[in-house]
Amino acid sequence: MLIAIASAAVLYIFLLATLYVAQRKLLYFPNAVDVAPASLGLDAQVLRVPTDDGERLLAWYVAPAPGKPVVLYFHGNGGGIDLRADRFRRIAASGDGVLAVEYRGYAGSTGSPSEAGLIADGEAAYRQALAFGIPPDRIVLMGESLGSRVAVALAARQKVGAIVLDSPYSSIADVASAFYWMFPVRALIRDAFESDRRIGRAVAPVLMVHGTDDKIIPIRFAEKLFALANAPKDFWPVEGGGHLAMDERMPEALEWIERNLR
Repeated sequence: MLIAIASAAVLYIFLLATLYVAQRKLLYFPNAVDVAPASLGLDAQVLRVPTDDGERLLAWYVAPAPGKPVVLYFHGNGGGIDLRADRFRRIAASGDGVLAVEYRGYAGSTGSPSEAGLIADGEAAYRQALAFGIPPDRIVLMGESLGSRVAVALAARQKVGAIVLDSPYSSIADVASAFYWMFPVRALIRDAFESDRRIGRAVAPVLMVHGTDDKIIPIRFAEKLFALANAPKDFWPVEGGGHLAMDERMPEALEWIERNLR
């Protein structure tokens, strides 16, 4: 009996140590290949955007039609901007511009991903939009999943026209604690991505879209974040939808942006 208990304790400690050491490999799943936008049917300019800490980020830019806003797009933890080309085409077809940066450590960008690094990447994207002459109130932040934290952090610091979040969450610590309840996740996590501590500082209109059957980020974590956001705000549950449910509501989301830009 004592041997069994000791073995279980050793296994638990081993798993705990593995979780702590390898947590960033469990959180970030970067793409390996830099894909040209033209090969995906997207007419976009390819940029190299500098960050304050010396990294250089791959970015795609589609200029807006006259009077239309630019969407700064922050993708989730898996893959890269190439996997979002269909969304970019739909946004561009509406006349809105798109500026999508590839996070540090992902294909085409230098560095290694971390929470602080991704937030710095968001700031670099914002500066690039300003350099293109886009007024702050015509900049729309669109973040999906992990990228919703990047969008929230940026909106808490900078003036923007609107915020659109697809499958957002209160914090990675909340989500991880729900799935890894047997471990003291909050004490171990390095990149907590606490949107719940930042969203109250954002003053732009907010739209959140979330699938009711999201198995990766349960909708209750989006509802928690929504409760903390300032008005005006809208929450669109997609009945039966899974993770990244925005595709089903993209036309309406683009209309929402037009109505809510100041």
